[in-house]
Amino acid sequence: MRRISVLILLLLGGSTALGHPEDELCVPGQDGMDPALCAALAEMNSSEGELSQTDMLPILDEEGNERGFLSTAGLYITIGIGHILPDGADHILFVLAIFLASVRLQALAWQISAFTVAHTATLGLAASGVITPSSSMVEPLIAFTIAFVALENLVFKDMTKWRPLVVFGFGLIHGLGFAGFFGELGLPPGQFWSALIGFNVGVEIGQLSVIVAAAVLGWLARKWLRDPRGQNHYRRFIAQPGSLLISLTGLWWGVTRLLG
Repeated sequence: MRRISVLILLLLGGSTALGHPEDELCVPGQDGMDPALCAALAEMNSSEGELSQTDMLPILDEEGNERGFLSTAGLYITIGIGHILPDGADHILFVLAIFLASVRLQALAWQISAFTVAHTATLGLAASGVITPSSSMVEPLIAFTIAFVALENLVFKDMTKWRPLVVFGFGLIHGLGFAGFFGELGLPPGQFWSALIGFNVGVEIGQLSVIVAAAVLGWLARKWLRDPRGQNHYRRFIAQPGSLLISLTGLWWGVTRLLG
C-alpha cells in the first residue's frame, strides 16, 4: 500500500507538497519502496539540483544507523585507499617517477614529504570551498606533471637540488585532482572533517603502499643487476626505460585530456 500511495501522490503532484517521500521510505536496512523506484526518485532529485538519496548514504552504516566521527573517517579511509589502489593510475605513475629518480632514501623521503604536504593543502582548500578548480584544466595538468618528472629522470642521473620544490608545486595540482573526486562522493552533513581526514589518510596509505612495493622490487632488481665487477645496471635497465614509459604515458594522457 505504501508503494501505491506514493505513486498516486507522485502522479497527482503530491510529491511537491511532501518534498521527497523517498527520504522516509528509501532508508537502507528497512522495508520500504522498491529499490528501482527509489533510484528513479533519487535521479529526479539529482536532476533538480538537490541532494539525492545516494548522496545521503554515507551517513548511514550497513545497519541503517547514523555514523559517528570514527565510523565516517574509517569509511573514507577505505575510499581514499581505493582512489589510489587500484583507481589512481595517474597518481601511481607520479609516485613511481619520483621513486625512480631517488637512489638514496633521504632523497626519496624529501620528495614524498613535499608531495604529501602540497596535495594535503590544496585538497583541504578545495574541499572546503576556498578555491574552486576546473577539472578540465586540472586533469591535463596532472598528466603533464607525470611526464615532466619522468623526463627529468632521463636528463639527470641524480636528483637535482630543485626537485623537491618541483614535486611540491606538482603536488598542489594533484591535490586539486583529489579534491575533485572527494567533492563527488556526496559528503555527509555535519561530518565534513571526519570525511576529509579519513580520505586524506586513505590516500597516504595507498601512496605509501606503492612506495613500499616499489622499494622491495627495486631492491631485488638491484641485486639481480649487479655484475661480478660490482657495477649495477639498475638505471640502464630499470630507471631509464621505466621513466621513458611513464613520460610517454603522461604526455599521451595530457594531450587526450586537453582534446577531450
